[in-house]
Amino acid sequence: MLRKNIYKLSPIQIIVSAYFIAIVVVTGLLMLPISLKPGVSLSFVDALFTATSAVSVTGLTTVSTPETFSTFGSVVLISAFQLGGIGVMTLGTFIWILFGTPIGLSQRRLIMVDQNRYNLSGLVQLMKLVLGMALLFEAVGAVIFGLYFYFAGYYDSLATSFYYGIFHSISTYTNAGFDLFGNSLLDFADDYFVISLTAILIILGAIGFPVLVELREYFFGGHKRFRFSLYTKVTTFTFGILLVLGTIGVWVVEDSRYLAGMTWHEKFFYSMFLSVTARSAGLVTVDPSDLSVTSQFFTSILMFIGASPSSVGGGIRTTTLAVMILTIITFARGRNEVRIFGRSLRQDDINKSFVFFSTASILVISGILILEMVDGHRFSLSAIIFNICSAFGTCGMSIGAISESTPVSKMVLVLLMYIGRIGMMPFLSIFISGKAKADIHYPEEKIIIG
Repeated sequence: MLRKNIYKLSPIQIIVSAYFIAIVVVTGLLMLPISLKPGVSLSFVDALFTATSAVSVTGLTTVSTPETFSTFGSVVLISAFQLGGIGVMTLGTFIWILFGTPIGLSQRRLIMVDQNRYNLSGLVQLMKLVLGMALLFEAVGAVIFGLYFYFAGYYDSLATSFYYGIFHSISTYTNAGFDLFGNSLLDFADDYFVISLTAILIILGAIGFPVLVELREYFFGGHKRFRFSLYTKVTTFTFGILLVLGTIGVWVVEDSRYLAGMTWHEKFFYSMFLSVTARSAGLVTVDPSDLSVTSQFFTSILMFIGASPSSVGGGIRTTTLAVMILTIITFARGRNEVRIFGRSLRQDDINKSFVFFSTASILVISGILILEMVDGHRFSLSAIIFNICSAFGTCGMSIGAISESTPVSKMVLVLLMYIGRIGMMPFLSIFISGKAKADIHYPEEKIIIG
């Protein structure tokens, strides 16, 4: 009976359900006494909030991670990071291969949906590469962080250093934003080695798995004439531009405020890291509440945009922004064909970008209105906007104590984190029937626009 009901679901509905089930399972595991430190209790709402934040690799928390969860609880969180970060179908493919299960057409369709791909070719190989690179980057980061924490004197025990190193490496690469330090990276704000390595891991996770795969092919594939896809060109260019503009924007706005009196390299690292982490990671070297309202709003925009498609991050994604801007420029110039890098964009992709942006804007505005009604007496409007964009962009930075929010506010943030993780396309496709629609065309008629 269950198998028949599953077969009735579309691939998108199965993937959406898989993430929902993962959140439910993690919620249950986090509420077990073995997951909590002695004398600590965790309510269902806080457990659900933490589980959603972990699976959606967001980082917003209503409880202190190091003070609440035991070693077993930390392992549960790490597992949730991996599941949510690289995708349920990546781990599913690994399990299928491990047990020798044939990967048929139905499984490949699920992989295609989970990784936001357009065709079925090469998906199994892609999953192998995604998982392999993730484990490689996380392992290298864990070793380097572990050794550095020990020899730099942060921790007396090598085992403790590696415990923190492993957790931080996985949390960073998956852009989960959770930490065991108690105050994110505030204690490491002036440690440029930790900040630089953390920023590199964040970018590797947020740039997009297809980009990493193509870079691997370019450097190690042995191709004489390798051509990067339009996706890689657009998303990498947009990602880089946003990173630079974010750094400059924070530097300029805060130069006479928070950054006043600092050396040029301190200003650079503070500004650069905020620009990097605002895209989807949430680890901070400065308390966002200490920034000016201008910087808070600017950071909210970066979080709303988010990372690249087929990455560990959320938001509307870099390609959505790029396609919208290109379309506006093309329209302003009186042209019809949107072109970039010697290619023209499909009208379907242009339509999707505006639909995704509009839907995301409606969700975020609705969230802001609800939180303003129920929590307006606890948080300023700028803080509410910041926290809503952080949840939708699966970033994890926050202003004010989320633990003081009402249950209604927490559930709104839970919903936005969930939608931010699964993506706009799966969200909009949840209630679409798999039945073929009648091919009926009505007469066209122009209306007045603008």
